[in-house]
Amino acid sequence: MRKADIICLFAVILFFLPFFLFPGLFHIYWHYNLKYPYLLAFVKFFILAPFGEILGLRIKKGVYYEKGFGWLSRAFVWGWLGVSLKMAFDIFSAGAPHMLADMGFNIPEDIMVQPFSLKKLFVSFSIGASLNLFYAPLLMITHKVTDEHIRQTEGNFLKFFTHFKVSEYLQQLDWKTQWNFVFKKTILFFWIPAQTINFLLPDEVRILVAALLSIVLGVLLAVASRMKS
Repeated sequence: MRKADIICLFAVILFFLPFFLFPGLFHIYWHYNLKYPYLLAFVKFFILAPFGEILGLRIKKGVYYEKGFGWLSRAFVWGWLGVSLKMAFDIFSAGAPHMLADMGFNIPEDIMVQPFSLKKLFVSFSIGASLNLFYAPLLMITHKVTDEHIRQTEGNFLKFFTHFKVSEYLQQLDWKTQWNFVFKKTILFFWIPAQTINFLLPDEVRILVAALLSIVLGVLLAVASRMKS
């Protein structure tokens, strides 16, 4: 393990440790999480999701930072992706059970707050599957487009707000890897199972879990990049 890896591990422990040492700090977080869920979704993804990309950089190039990486731009993008994910969670967690009821399944309205059962697992799977089949591909493509824009603007946060050449970025996207690995494999074998478990959890912690899972996304994309090379 390199010195930089030890420092990174220490920083992660230092970040989470106060929440365990000072219960009042956790209660403050929980209060604002319930009162301002969309604001906290932005904050969680702003802080946590870029860490996945930092780990991805470590996997791909052996370093935690390089010139033009654009941490602030990436954090800003992830913050808004977190808000969109919170919207998607609200939409699909309400819509999927309604869809199942229209199909003839006997789904109680309060199924997701009931104790664990096979029926609750089935509903949770339906939410996770519909979320990832209809929403996740758009999120992943948006993420790749913004990544390319950050690269083109050399990681400069002010330049990030210049014109997005979306059509050009889409043409440059590695669709073979995007389809064969990111869509076909990560969605089916990781994201749907992971979100199925996530939707079995209380609503208040789902976005936090999703933000932590976004760290995994950064690692998976780095693995895909190495597979390509």
